[in-house]
Amino acid sequence: MPFQPIEPRRLYRQIAEQVRQLIQSGEFAVGSRLPAERDLAVKMGVSRPSVREALIALEVEGLVEVRMGSGVVVIGRERLRILDNAPGPLEIIRARQFIECELAALAARSTDATLVPELEETLRDMESDIASNTLPIRGDRAFHIRIAQASDNSALQAVITQLFDERNNVMFERLGSHFEREASWKAAVDEHRALVQAIAFHDPDMARKAMISHLDCSHDRFSAGWPTTDDRDTSKGVL
Repeated sequence: MPFQPIEPRRLYRQIAEQVRQLIQSGEFAVGSRLPAERDLAVKMGVSRPSVREALIALEVEGLVEVRMGSGVVVIGRERLRILDNAPGPLEIIRARQFIECELAALAARSTDATLVPELEETLRDMESDIASNTLPIRGDRAFHIRIAQASDNSALQAVITQLFDERNNVMFERLGSHFEREASWKAAVDEHRALVQAIAFHDPDMARKAMISHLDCSHDRFSAGWPTTDDRDTSKGVL
């Protein structure tokens, strides 16, 4: 069964379905390695990040295992059906960017004297968690929700809260386990700090650009190439 071109609709799910069918038909036996990510992307006419998202879905379903430095290995043929309605992590980041860049601009227009000090407190919380080898999700979440609160629009705040909390879905967590490291979180803190500065300057354009840049960088960090074994920072545990 040859690979088929992919239509540009929910790409990662279509890619995952094709690879899943090949595994279940025996085209790729348990214990075998899938073609390299770049080869899958070329064969199906899609981007490598879309392939990567599909492979993470298959890993969560228990069909493959991503082994850093050695490829993606088939480990089973029976699918765990837990992702039927789950949005992809890269979809979530892009949805957040669409909304949060304008929320950042609104925050820069805010006259709330507590906004900047409270944002700075979230950065200290993130730095403290990073230093203690803990994923700094608590401070990251508080940072983005506090910016949404500055809009004085409860509907927008609810949307951002829901989108951010999609980080808790199993696919996002699995992707993060491969890519989130101490260095990536420190970079995120620096990006947050640039955004706080723009808000402190009451510069909406600067704030909008800072949020766009931050979520672009977040997207890029999650869609980077699989790290090799040597790239993993074993000294910092979960980060």
